[in-house]
Amino acid sequence: MRFPSAIVLLLGSLLCATASAAASRPNILFLFADDQSYETIRAFGHTDIETPNLDRLAKMGTTFTHAYNMGSWSGAVCVASRTMLITGRSVWDAEAIYKTTDKERQAGVLWPQLLKKAGYRTYMTGKWHIQTDAAKCFDVARHVRAGMPKTVPASYNRPLIGQPDPWSPYDKRIGGFWEGGEHWSEVVADDVADFLNDPRPGGQPFFMYVAFNAAHDPRQSPKEYVDKYPLDRIKVPKNFLPEYPYQEEIGCSTKLRDENLGPMPRTEHAVKVHRQEYYALITHMDAQIGRILDALDKSGQAANTWIFFTADHGLAIGHHGLFGKQNMYDHSVRVPYIVAGPGVAKGRKSDAAIYLQDTMATSLEIAGAERPPHVFFRSLLPLLNGKQKQSSYESIFGAYLELQRAITHDGWKLIAYPKAGVLRLYHVAADPGEMTDLAAEPRQARRKADLLARLLALQTQLGDKLDLRPSLAQR
Repeated sequence: MRFPSAIVLLLGSLLCATASAAASRPNILFLFADDQSYETIRAFGHTDIETPNLDRLAKMGTTFTHAYNMGSWSGAVCVASRTMLITGRSVWDAEAIYKTTDKERQAGVLWPQLLKKAGYRTYMTGKWHIQTDAAKCFDVARHVRAGMPKTVPASYNRPLIGQPDPWSPYDKRIGGFWEGGEHWSEVVADDVADFLNDPRPGGQPFFMYVAFNAAHDPRQSPKEYVDKYPLDRIKVPKNFLPEYPYQEEIGCSTKLRDENLGPMPRTEHAVKVHRQEYYALITHMDAQIGRILDALDKSGQAANTWIFFTADHGLAIGHHGLFGKQNMYDHSVRVPYIVAGPGVAKGRKSDAAIYLQDTMATSLEIAGAERPPHVFFRSLLPLLNGKQKQSSYESIFGAYLELQRAITHDGWKLIAYPKAGVLRLYHVAADPGEMTDLAAEPRQARRKADLLARLLALQTQLGDKLDLRPSLAQR
């Protein structure tokens, strides 16, 4: 069939307009760390660590100082965090579809698919840990990694006082991050540089999901990075404890893999060694982020690119006698969060409470895409452009299995341990190390009751089926 020339011209102009609109949309670069606590970036005032490139990124944009992960139904907290991020669903809704995430992909509603529909070419490299095939979610997916590099028994229950340490963080023969011949963090940076050179038809904007396995254990990095952190430079956290009093009841005993990395009871020496290796791996990752930022500058696309940096959750490594992320303290639920991009205020800090999973909704608004009704999380653009001053969330929810619940509200945090029948109360605004439990103070009884009522209401809102009331009725 032959179309009249006027129709052909009209179709051609519409196609050109569509291509022009796509080309004018900003690129989106998402940089994602693993196990990185909010307290591991020098620009945030944490001088124990060197992060020159994340410091550089912080100067380029706005930092959210109170970014949280909502919690986990799994000991592998990263699984829950990433499923929420990719699906946009809150923690218990994400749990409900976790094993059938591939059905979400088939429906075309996962984060990269929504951006693809908005005209973006999508790329992915690194850690995935989602129950669907990354190669079917992105236009290009390379070096898709599992939850963590392979490790060896020698990396656990160490170091022991008076005994040789059987582990070396820079012994490449062990494999782990060096499996394949090149450190996985370096492979990620290589992939991004290559993606930036990929021709995109019609000047398509890009979405890059760049997921490091660092700083997850086994914490391996080149010797030059470990050497930056001699043990006399490493400080033991002020809230260090040899043992956490409720570790059994909250699921953080020796049965939990993360907690087995260091000896129990904890020793200050072991905490220093593990923090040394943690900092070294983060600084090595930071160098790769520097390579990515340099490659973006060289590509000529930096001015039209939004950059997000965050992590899936934090980590304890000695805080409160804990080593892992399976707890409700800020060192494990709070993450670094930096946004840079066109029009974003430079060097600014916001203390508005957000969830790291807000990144998805924010990117959809940047792309001019509609946010599907099932997406729980909110766009950060109103906070970034000054139209909104306060958090979109009245309170921040936290959960771990059926063993822990928490609410953070107006500078206070209430933690509930239903199995132990215990409430813990912290004035986090005045006590950021969460060192003084105020739950037993009579003058805090009203506040404790108010926070518990708010927590119960949040549970109902989020579809949390755990009933806290029987175990905490007298608390």
